[in-house]
Amino acid sequence: MLKRVLIVNKSFCSAGLEVMKDKVQTTVIPYMDSEPESLPTIKKNISGHDAIIWNTKHKLTKEILDLAGPQLKVISTMSSGTDQTDIEEIKRRGIRLGNTTKVLDNAVADITVALMINAARRFKEAVHELESGQWKYGVQWMLGQDVAGSTVGIIGFGGIGQAVLRRLRGFDVARFLYSGRTDKPEAKTLGAERVPLEQLLKESDYVCLCCPLSSETRHLINADTLKLMKNTAVLVNIARGEIVDQEALYVALKEKQIFAAGLDVVTPEPLPKDHPLLSLPNCYVVPHLGSATIQTRNDMATIAAHNVLLALEGKPMLSPIC
Repeated sequence: MLKRVLIVNKSFCSAGLEVMKDKVQTTVIPYMDSEPESLPTIKKNISGHDAIIWNTKHKLTKEILDLAGPQLKVISTMSSGTDQTDIEEIKRRGIRLGNTTKVLDNAVADITVALMINAARRFKEAVHELESGQWKYGVQWMLGQDVAGSTVGIIGFGGIGQAVLRRLRGFDVARFLYSGRTDKPEAKTLGAERVPLEQLLKESDYVCLCCPLSSETRHLINADTLKLMKNTAVLVNIARGEIVDQEALYVALKEKQIFAAGLDVVTPEPLPKDHPLLSLPNCYVVPHLGSATIQTRNDMATIAAHNVLLALEGKPMLSPIC
């Protein structure tokens, strides 16, 4: 009898389904995260499955694991981060967990550089003036910040952070800094210097958040750390919204403590259309598009599918967490 796999969001790519075809029995929840029926339907249908592909922003909690029952042996996210899962509870139950790290590094790094330039060169303000018929002329109109000659600080120098640096090499950046828990052996080859967080914030013209969300990084960027940054600095967040205290960021942008921010991630998601950050001309927000390319999402679904199949066969996952 085929093993049963539950896919908890209908947006799962067909490439992943093709990998599992005829190998397992798949059930796809027919809702998106944003639909109110999504989570109740997951809870109602999760029992009796051997594996789950958790391709959702809903939290995978102890309650949901209880509903899944003892038959559940394998979980794969379709993401790099795993903050939406209770990893300790999953470990305690002896369930194997995988993710889809590395495959999205390039797509997210592209978005990072795009956000840097959009925020630094004031695209949001410029497009607004263009569309409202206020296009001005003159050498002092809509002046932004340069990337060439700048210092770029990367908080979290894993695969995405390193991919960001590789892209920025062609922009004549003067200096790359990074901060994190450990030295990265790749840093020497890439020309990046590890420094304490406080030094990075003080010296960087661009601060890129590429770190995982954890108890240590939640609200890492707050009223105090924002005050350390240059008033010409640009903050870019492609990691998780909760790494930034958004109320403090709003004040810093409003009062021009920093020059601008480019955000691919916010909290909550989706952000309400009347959220204060969206009213600011120097805050450029996109709706979590980091890995949103056709090829990357197909690759993520394929890896998640292989994670599940390999684990069900007692083999190592392509991208294991535990």
